Amino acid sequence: MKAGQIVAPFQIEIIDMEKPNLADYPDGTVIIKTVHSAICGSDMPHFVLEYPTDHYPLGKGLSIHEAIGVIIDSKSKQFKVGDEVLALPRHGGACSEFFLSDESVTIPLGDFHRKDCLLMAQPLGTVVWACRKLGNLLNLDVVIIGQGPMGLLLTHTISNLGAKTVITTDLVDFRLDISKQMRATHTINSANEDIVAVVKEITDGRMADLVIEVVGHQTETINTCLQLIKRGGTLLAFGVPDDEVYNFNFSELFRKNIQLIGSVGPDVPNDFPLAMDMIAQGRIDVSPIITHHIPFTDAQKGFEMALHKKDQAVKIVLDYP
Repeated sequence: MKAGQIVAPFQIEIIDMEKPNLADYPDGTVIIKTVHSAICGSDMPHFVLEYPTDHYPLGKGLSIHEAIGVIIDSKSKQFKVGDEVLALPRHGGACSEFFLSDESVTIPLGDFHRKDCLLMAQPLGTVVWACRKLGNLLNLDVVIIGQGPMGLLLTHTISNLGAKTVITTDLVDFRLDISKQMRATHTINSANEDIVAVVKEITDGRMADLVIEVVGHQTETINTCLQLIKRGGTLLAFGVPDDEVYNFNFSELFRKNIQLIGSVGPDVPNDFPLAMDMIAQGRIDVSPIITHHIPFTDAQKGFEMALHKKDQAVKIVLDYP
């Protein structure tokens, strides 16, 4: 079978490898033939960070983790051959024609006319997990920093939960255009507008009850978030960090009595099925964020598009033969 493998910073090669033998893995394991996978912002550190030379090549199939497919072999009592599923990869990544998973992180695929939309239940599940931590959002002023795929899913979900204003920011206009489709009430291009001043104007001086940081991979935006939050407000840190230690304005966090919440990953048995239902029942339209389909053998191109926002790429889906 073929799989993607990162062999150097910014370089993925398609290699041949043995298809996994289910007998080598514990009970509960399933082998899945991949139909679609997708590139996530949390995959980027594997692609862009420079590891010691002796770490390369990285693991086969890394680091794709958003994937759907059909079970071709099973040691699970819950799933049988032929079942269509969404699953998190185990014992390797999902940038490959076949991948391994475990029944504990596998759910049946819902009934919907677009399989690529059902794939979005994986990232949406992480949004559901984050929103469980936030409490009642009715009538609140919310700012979401970053309108990549995760920011856009958060925008729609926060709107569904009853926020009074959903103000979104990004550096590029094409993402903000999609943000409006995902139910943002206001958009700000932070490349040429003063975010703090605009939010103050939109909220009539109240500032935000909740600010969500969905950019990650740097430390600057956390301090911007602190300026946008009212006294007693909440900061949700959702963006993936590259740095172990953040240099941020702790004094402002402390003196404004701001609540800081971190969120990563889902509660798979609860959050993925709910996200799947939300998509299949039409309660959230994820189709605007899916901008590109490319063959998985073009994974190098896909990562470069995602990293550099080429061709107005937002969510890039990889298709398998």
